[in-house]
Amino acid sequence: MKQVFGRPESLKEAAFHYCPGCGHSIIHRLVAEIIDELDIKEKVIGIPPAGCAVLAYNYFDIDMGEAPHGRGAAVATGLKRALPDRVVFSYQGDGDIAAIGTAETIHAANRGEKITTIFVNNGVYGMTGGQMAPTTIIGQNSTTTPGGRNPDRDGVPIDLSEMLALANGSVYIERTSVDSPKNIIKTRKAIKKAFQVQMAGLGFSLVEILSPCPINLKMSPVQASKWISSTMTTHFPLKVIKDETGKLE
Repeated sequence: MKQVFGRPESLKEAAFHYCPGCGHSIIHRLVAEIIDELDIKEKVIGIPPAGCAVLAYNYFDIDMGEAPHGRGAAVATGLKRALPDRVVFSYQGDGDIAAIGTAETIHAANRGEKITTIFVNNGVYGMTGGQMAPTTIIGQNSTTTPGGRNPDRDGVPIDLSEMLALANGSVYIERTSVDSPKNIIKTRKAIKKAFQVQMAGLGFSLVEILSPCPINLKMSPVQASKWISSTMTTHFPLKVIKDETGKLE
């Protein structure tokens, strides 16, 4: 294992375009640190989404593909099957993976595809204006639910990670957050374990990360982080949802 100090080798010297307080920049760094620590920079392939992180290839200094909206699991599956010695991960937002990408993701998990998914859940469609997403919580305002999400009209938030845990081929699923230093450390450990699951050939792994979106929440960065811990986690509790890994070296 490599020790990571300063800027990770797997991140380019480029300024992030993300809004102040957005969790994507933190998560990018965590992923890059793990890639360096596991010494897989020359064999890892990332699949960005359609969404706020669509330009992730401007920041990661690794091989990157690109997927149409919601198709991260499908593209990752194809790459992993064609190049089974590579470590392949998709990086997807909640609007991407929990709406248009639901079918691809559920079936990839059920087949036990040996891929890893980084699932960033901020509760809205961030890039296109803050519309209600499948994960928007009850009562949450969005541009399409200005009076708050109404379960009778809009349904309830979908808990995709719990659904994926029921799939036979899913091995490791954990929900974490980047709302505090303590939870950032836990998120780093979860990402590392998810990559190790794939490297051990065990099956499908996913880390769901609750991430603040201050602009669309119409909050300051500090308020948005507090909202994650006080409100969003009541609907999406932070926990290991499934772990059938046994002991990973």
